[in-house]
Amino acid sequence: MKPKKAVVALSGGVDSSVAAKLLLESGYKVAGLTGKMVNTQAADVVCQNAKVVAEKLGIEHHILDVTKEFQTQIIDYFENSYKQGKTPNPCIMCNKFIKWGKLFDYATDVLCADVFATGHYADIRYVDCVYKLFPAKDEHKDQLYFLYQLGQKQLSKTIFPLFEYEKSAVRQMAYAFDLPPKDSKESQDICFITKPLTTKKYLIEKFGVKKGDFVEVPTGKKLGEHEGSYLYTIGQRKGVGISAPYPLYVVDIDADKNIVYLGKNEDNYKSRLAISNLNFAYPVLSNEFDAMVKIRYNMQAKKAKCKVVDDLVEIEFYEPVSSVTSGQAGVMYDLNDGHLIGGGIVL
Repeated sequence: MKPKKAVVALSGGVDSSVAAKLLLESGYKVAGLTGKMVNTQAADVVCQNAKVVAEKLGIEHHILDVTKEFQTQIIDYFENSYKQGKTPNPCIMCNKFIKWGKLFDYATDVLCADVFATGHYADIRYVDCVYKLFPAKDEHKDQLYFLYQLGQKQLSKTIFPLFEYEKSAVRQMAYAFDLPPKDSKESQDICFITKPLTTKKYLIEKFGVKKGDFVEVPTGKKLGEHEGSYLYTIGQRKGVGISAPYPLYVVDIDADKNIVYLGKNEDNYKSRLAISNLNFAYPVLSNEFDAMVKIRYNMQAKKAKCKVVDDLVEIEFYEPVSSVTSGQAGVMYDLNDGHLIGGGIVL
């Protein structure tokens, strides 16, 4: 039988490189596909690193220029979100529009891949006639939160070779296989903001300094001035720079008035929120259900009541949660086995 063809989204990093090697050892005919996201020297280095890995593995390598789509769907979205007082999650949108958008389509339609593979840590299973995403073995690297935008079409043609491995084991395999990125560090969260630039410096360069007021909740008292409401996010404590008898947290942002509201830790908790721009991994059977919910990646999922109302899901946590942040993703997981139900954007 002719071996199946797997196209791997190859970044030149440890995870995607080991994923490609594992697929080769499993008998797949493997090709690497690298998306060129931006026209920078750093992006050129990514493409070159991926090419070196492909040469080491003896597989064909393709580079797809997605700079136009990345600008409109990721960078513009990122900047506009901050401008509106929201905190975006560019990795989720990159997965939707770039990795499982342009790259997935190119892999399946042009390169004729039977499967599309990445170095993500997640497990796809075919259960009850639908594809479902389950947590990976390495709970510290589980990436379901970033994958909630995937639907049945993408899941049916995607494989994650690393789902059964701990990150430490993946790094050991990189050494054992003598892959070029074996000593590389973890990739940074926002790939288009490279050192020495920080997110704060990037936003100041983009929008400039816009003086506004820090206002105390609930007194309405002005506590000081800031250089732009877009520089802050809900729940932030460090970098506020205002002295007070108690720790101050950012509890709300009014982008139109350029006001950042500060309060005590207890002011930062809420029980209710709603998410929009919904995507369910598979059709849900009821408009009301309980689920475990995350409203940011690095939090422990909390039990909540979920109610689908038109184009929204209204979420009510059984216990209040901190830092409900507009623009972040609210992601729902099954109570029993932790599989991904779906998610949306926090309003």
